[in-house]
Amino acid sequence: MTGEPGAPAAAPIRERLPRGDLVGARVAADFAAPLATALDDRLTGYLRLEPGDALLGVGGSEAVITLESGVPVLAYDAGNAGDDADGPAALAALAGTTPVRVERYRLPAEALASLHDPQTDGSDPFRVAPGAPARELAGDDALAERTREAAPAERRDAAGDHDALAAFLADEERVEAVRREARAEARTRAEEWGLGDQLAE
Repeated sequence: MTGEPGAPAAAPIRERLPRGDLVGARVAADFAAPLATALDDRLTGYLRLEPGDALLGVGGSEAVITLESGVPVLAYDAGNAGDDADGPAALAALAGTTPVRVERYRLPAEALASLHDPQTDGSDPFRVAPGAPARELAGDDALAERTREAAPAERRDAAGDHDALAAFLADEERVEAVRREARAEARTRAEEWGLGDQLAE
């Protein structure tokens, strides 16, 4: 994300996304609250997401979801070692990575016009269905439906390639990382409750 003017259209969207004005930052326990806030504020700009594994210093980098009037349009996840993911695959890569640091940036609509234009060469792989982040990251069907209803008519029925769960389960390394995190969380909770000796290894 350079925000450099004049970046060629063939460059990755992460290199063409203009730098916005920071309007808020927080660490969120899940994805529902920041997505709902963006929708309620009709934010045009993007959310910069720093997943939990990055916060803990064990991997990850950043992901971005662009927004138009609070409705998600494009997504990418800049993973480590060049394993970037775009569009629905980016949502799959983000799934289960909470807590997450969320920065909200505002941009004028015209600054995103070329990126959000469905005819722009190179943007389609990044496109996500309006309600997909709420449904696939937050598991919030009501928020997903509210987001879909707020989308322009031509985008409301967009589905796209959103087999995020299948993509997630196919990533054995990420599934194992989630399992390790769940086991660690369970042990921490058990020790807090004085039940640490009851846990099997």
